[in-house]
Amino acid sequence: MSTLMIHTLAFIAGVKDRLSSEKGATAVEYGLLVALIAAVIVGIVATLGGQINTAFTTISNKLP
Repeated sequence: MSTLMIHTLAFIAGVKDRLSSEKGATAVEYGLLVALIAAVIVGIVATLGGQINTAFTTISNKLP
C-alpha cells in the first residue's frame, strides 16, 4: 500500500508543478491531498479494523 501512496504523491507533485503558475490551483491541490489522505485512512481502517478489534477484545477478556 505504501507503493501506491508513493506513486500517488509523485503524481500529485507532478500536477502541482504544472499548475504552479495558477494561483487558484493551490486550493484544488490541498483538496486533492485531503481526499487522498482520507482515502488512505479509510482503507487502513477497513483493512485493519477487524484485527485491531480482535486484539482489544482478547486483551479485555484476559483482564481480571
